Amino acid sequence: MMISNRPASADDLAEICAFDHLGQDTERKNYLQHSIQQQQCHVAVIDGAIVGYFILEFTFFGLGFVSLLYTHPEHRRSGIGMRLMQHAEDICTTEKLFTSTNLTNHPMQKLLARRQYKLSGVIHDLDEGDPELFYVKFLQ
Repeated sequence: MMISNRPASADDLAEICAFDHLGQDTERKNYLQHSIQQQQCHVAVIDGAIVGYFILEFTFFGLGFVSLLYTHPEHRRSGIGMRLMQHAEDICTTEKLFTSTNLTNHPMQKLLARRQYKLSGVIHDLDEGDPELFYVKFLQ
């Protein structure tokens, strides 16, 4: 299985929205479209099909922040998320890369532990009853 990573293009929006469980939500679609236009969205591709994506922004105190990482449901637990985070680290232009996930998102927490991210902080009240955990990785 050959996985490649590349910046997303406007032509990728429909394919991304088709497998993202919030892809039909207007707010999510607009966010994805904006991120693609700003060249912040990157995709993982297998045999021409998009199997995951992430959005890397630099609006978090001027530091790299993976604001969204999503793997196609049929390709979860196959290393796609790991590959996407590696790519985000490779292209990040700041010395620290941050990301966050909900307390209930155990798969993402495990991925971040394997990639050697450390817990950096917690914010309550974003999602009721499900605190947001912030992680950081110091890059070389």
